[in-house]
Amino acid sequence: MLPESPEAYYARIASHLGPEGRLAVAVEEMPGWDIYPYEVESLRLKPLLPLAGSEPPRRGEDPAECWCASVAEGPANALPEHLEGFVWRNERWVLTADLAQSLPVFLTLVPVATHCDLPTAPPDLAAEMGQLIVAISAAVEALPSVGRVQLAKWGDGGAHLHLAFLGRPARVLQFRGSPLLDWAENLPDVPEDVLSANATFVAEHLAAAVGGEVGPEHVAS
Repeated sequence: MLPESPEAYYARIASHLGPEGRLAVAVEEMPGWDIYPYEVESLRLKPLLPLAGSEPPRRGEDPAECWCASVAEGPANALPEHLEGFVWRNERWVLTADLAQSLPVFLTLVPVATHCDLPTAPPDLAAEMGQLIVAISAAVEALPSVGRVQLAKWGDGGAHLHLAFLGRPARVLQFRGSPLLDWAENLPDVPEDVLSANATFVAEHLAAAVGGEVGPEHVAS
């Protein structure tokens, strides 16, 4: 049996659309979870858009046009502007923190020495990435305000690999699972100094576990 085409997958969805081109909310599925964040009676899905002709290009599809090209060509240990406030780094990876965030911690791990996405990561980088995922996850879950760490890889906008680590607030059981991001969009922001302190905590735990350098903005005083 051949793999299914995009058209066949889309046709299956289209066969379930109502008269306005909308799918019904599956009240027996996700809305039945105790962690589902919405009231079903006031919720409806947007109309389904037509199947796109192709996947749109992402930033950095051409390695020569990716931000990492400037790192390879620049002075040793230099980073592009969007990574300068790093939490932790070594020769091949950088960990950054979002300091405008409603979760206790939101970190992004990015390779800086190699241009790749997850399916194209070379074996040595992939092996190191696995070790870093374990160490970062342990550091995030050591934060008192974090119950669990969630790991995400979207990559729809940028072709350069980036992994996200989300700290799910401790003991807030409604925030468990995939609805965490829905809640995060509507929660008040955590103060920047708290986010910075949490990032420093993670960076120091990570450096103790695997080495590397804690970012200058995240060295505890």
